[in-house]
Amino acid sequence: MNQIDLSKQRGKPIVVVGSLNMDLVMRTPRVPQGGETMFGHEFATLPGGKGANQAVACARLGAQVIMIGQVGQDGFGQTLREGLRSDGIDVSHLEQSAAQTGVAMILVEDIGENRIILAPGANATLSTADIDKAAEAIASAAMLVVQLEVPLPVVEYAMRMARKAGVPVLLNPAPACALSEEFLRQVDILVPNETEAALLAGREVTDVASAMSVARQLRDRGPSCVLLTLGDKGVVIAEAQGERHIEAQKVQAVDTTAAGDTFIGGVCNGLVEGMSIDAAVALGQRASAICVTRHGAQPAIPYRRELEI
Repeated sequence: MNQIDLSKQRGKPIVVVGSLNMDLVMRTPRVPQGGETMFGHEFATLPGGKGANQAVACARLGAQVIMIGQVGQDGFGQTLREGLRSDGIDVSHLEQSAAQTGVAMILVEDIGENRIILAPGANATLSTADIDKAAEAIASAAMLVVQLEVPLPVVEYAMRMARKAGVPVLLNPAPACALSEEFLRQVDILVPNETEAALLAGREVTDVASAMSVARQLRDRGPSCVLLTLGDKGVVIAEAQGERHIEAQKVQAVDTTAAGDTFIGGVCNGLVEGMSIDAAVALGQRASAICVTRHGAQPAIPYRRELEI
């Protein structure tokens, strides 16, 4: 079983390996049925991608951040690069690809739920050679944060590099897919939602009790801590001391697009600052609660000062 030790990580940057997308967002009363055409409320083009969102969340909530990824040689790619730079994120390891920048088509319903379709583009061209170029940054990181919108072998390669250097690894297993036992053994902190956890465990998550059981099962496969997010029902924590449920803050959600990414940013900051896992989760929940009351992905992610109000 992996053991998390962040005692020597304070002051070091968080390294994020992941995707960058331009989000094409349409707001709609509801998702249309097959063959149906309907009017939406509005359309927006916004910076996104799970990797970039998590990098922005980490930066806005107080951390130094290095982003490793790929964008295209197009206007979208330049916009995404400049957006990260404006948040103080180190983009020296953000490479350019011959492929177009990744795009996400997002339908946001009036009730706040979203549906997302990805065209990976440049994200699919991220390679182990790109990780090798950033080896020094990874080895000197406080934490490595990864997701699954870039090639799986590249994610595993980065995780192994971090583990070899004694750097804790946080994995957000999204989009949901099956992962091997060996892959999960490279993870220190696993942060799935209900859908992702159910796929990994082969069991449905229907309530808090089943979430605790599934989180325990996933922790037994390698990670030392599992944070199973349940949306407005809160978070289940599974670690060596057992399982517990932390309720969510009650807010009126208008858009959940970057809620999980914002939560992860809060958790990473809390842990790197020396907080307990419960305090780090609480920080992530406060940030996420603000995020869901706003529209968009990165535009909705709050700054640390907003959590103190």
